Amino acid sequence: MRAAGQAFSILLTILLMIFPASGSAAETLTQAAPAPGAAYPIDLATALRLAGANGVDVQIARERLQAAQANATIAVTQFLPWLSASANYRRHGGLIQDVVGNIVEADKAAYALGGAINLQVDVGDAYFRTLAARQTSRAAEQGLEAQRQETLVRAAQAYFDLLVAQAVAAVAVQALEISQDYESQLHRAVDAGIALKGDELRVRVQTRRNQLSLQQATEQRRILAARLAEALRLDPAEELVAQDLELAPPTLVPATEAVDALVSEALAARPELKEAQALVHVAEQAEKGAVYGPLIPMVGGQAFFGALGGGKDNGPTTFGGSRDYVAAVGWRLGPGGLFDIGRIRSTRARREEAKWNLEKVRDSVARQVVEARTRLLSQHEQLETAKEALMAAEQGLELARGRKEFEVGVVLENILAEQDQTRARQDYARALGEYEKARYGLSRALGRLGRQLPSEGATSGPGDRVDR
Repeated sequence: MRAAGQAFSILLTILLMIFPASGSAAETLTQAAPAPGAAYPIDLATALRLAGANGVDVQIARERLQAAQANATIAVTQFLPWLSASANYRRHGGLIQDVVGNIVEADKAAYALGGAINLQVDVGDAYFRTLAARQTSRAAEQGLEAQRQETLVRAAQAYFDLLVAQAVAAVAVQALEISQDYESQLHRAVDAGIALKGDELRVRVQTRRNQLSLQQATEQRRILAARLAEALRLDPAEELVAQDLELAPPTLVPATEAVDALVSEALAARPELKEAQALVHVAEQAEKGAVYGPLIPMVGGQAFFGALGGGKDNGPTTFGGSRDYVAAVGWRLGPGGLFDIGRIRSTRARREEAKWNLEKVRDSVARQVVEARTRLLSQHEQLETAKEALMAAEQGLELARGRKEFEVGVVLENILAEQDQTRARQDYARALGEYEKARYGLSRALGRLGRQLPSEGATSGPGDRVDR
């Protein structure tokens, strides 16, 4: 499981032992490494935990879930009565029509004080709306999980990018050490008259190229550290440093399994599919609410308890208890009720749209699994190729360094061998990083990423360190 990371770490350790830092190269190494007190070491497990907890997209999805759950609660409360309290005063003067129809002159006043229990429910619409709200809440839960997994895989890839950038910078430091050491040897040989000045200048050019590569690698490392800090919502002013070489996920992803088996697993596990299925249920409940909801009558009622007072002007007034009760049952025809053809067609179209969206997500998941599996297998082959190239480059450099003559051909041979070794080591570091990113990509495609996080107490051993 950790073989690739351990192999990479051991390889870098051996190379550092073979090519110890000279004085000037040690200074360059100090420049390449973060300044003391400015670096913030972080491991993969910590990065994933921070991404899952602090990611902005995760927070947004979490708030959407809170809103969906609140809407589900609101839908249930539609079936509950509500209370109201009131106080009113009414005065009339002049002509008014009595209950018989006569126009009479009256001056009077009335006032009432009390409270009422009210209930008005469109039972059919409220029932199906409640079912739809529950499905919306479930869809939001799956949306949160999907966003969390997406945030985790982006954080893991950003961590691997930073880890590779650190390895590339370390390779650049050692390449600079080699060329500086060779340049100093040639300088002494030129002074002794056994080597040409042109050879020394060739090596000096290579040294400056290596120094330029180191400066570029240091710049890239700092940029990637800032990007990782942004993903984790940490202070970008503190430079993050990948603390270990845990380049392998905790569980091996079986890329060698049949594609059909992997696709079936992904279709059963991906939260995006569960979210899309829940949204289909939401659309189905909305359609049922438009078709069957109006068949269920609306129910309303009110019970008033209080006191009523008033009377004629300049006459006696009366004040005492008053109670009123109202109950109603009815159906609505037309818009928003029975025979609302436009509403029925609209909800039916949204249901079909949700179903087609589910099919679209299903096709996308299958495609992602195939792509992720293909990429992982390809990255594995590229990693093996880079490893073989690295071994050949190391052997070539050793043979070139074993020759003591300072002839033109030997100088050029050393320069070319050093260039080959540097490129091979950096290619291997990048291939290893891309391989691990591909592993996490396939885990994400299969919906396994949430179940494959490193444990909180995970630590890396001595073989999992990178010299910085």
